[in-house]
Amino acid sequence: MATTDICIPLADSRQIYRVEDVSRAQEESATSRNEALASFYERMKALGGTRFVVKPSRSDTVDSLFERCPNFDEVIEDVRKSLALAVSGNEPVSFAPILLLGEPGIGKTHFARALADRLGTGFHFVSMSSLTAGWVLSGASAQWNHSKPGKVAQALVGGEMANPLIVLDEVDKAGGDARYDPMGALYELFEHDTARRFRDEYVDVDIDASHILWVTTANDERNIPEPILNRMNVYTIPRPNADESYAIASRLYRDIVGEHDWGFADEPPPDVIERLAGMPPREQRRALLAAFGNAKLAGRDSVEVEDVDSFRAGRKRKIGF
Repeated sequence: MATTDICIPLADSRQIYRVEDVSRAQEESATSRNEALASFYERMKALGGTRFVVKPSRSDTVDSLFERCPNFDEVIEDVRKSLALAVSGNEPVSFAPILLLGEPGIGKTHFARALADRLGTGFHFVSMSSLTAGWVLSGASAQWNHSKPGKVAQALVGGEMANPLIVLDEVDKAGGDARYDPMGALYELFEHDTARRFRDEYVDVDIDASHILWVTTANDERNIPEPILNRMNVYTIPRPNADESYAIASRLYRDIVGEHDWGFADEPPPDVIERLAGMPPREQRRALLAAFGNAKLAGRDSVEVEDVDSFRAGRKRKIGF
């Protein structure tokens, strides 16, 4: 194993809420009429208000992403700068909320997962295209039937980390009634000072959400309010060029083979990778998995171009009556 792959994060702790505040809220609220809220308060007290915070041990923690996600080099370089500052000050890594802007299928969500893995912070995923109200992020009043804490409180109270990486996927597709703006909570959460005293409407206790690492994805920034855009570092992610796409497909083949005992060769056939390189990264994975299955159905332990072409033919097939 190369020494650059050995990046052990350091652990510290931060108080994200005060147990005495939870007890006070529990006394002042009508928890006797809301068993779910009473149970959540008891859980908060049992878990305590302190969570781990991950600090990087070296500034090259994310360097392997240059190979895995070569079209994200600008983002990776900026994260490296944040890591260098964190290591220098013995602090948790911190960076402004990130917006990954680009066409579907170029690997935006995959990159966010890979980044969280390298940082060791944990990962939470929120599909913004399915949100119609802001309380999904910031909670709904306990006075409403079937209300519950929002995604942020759930991540911080139920998780082990004070600085998880939270991905808001397809933030440009959030919709719903303007009175309950799904992105309304982001005005507070994306500002460090206000995020330190974030109040989930259901929990009604100050929670320190300032350590959260935010990564958002979008296809088109025109549907994102300007004040939200101004709070983020915006990166336009290009489709990988021919060499980058070839490298991504090769790495993807090795990763899948390494995760399973299917009997395929460790190194991919060059002609198969050439065929895969013409696809977006998201489609490469599906094509490879289908190709592995096609090869096994044919009684082979090697993938051939025809196995990939069979997947592509299936994608183009029309359904008729």
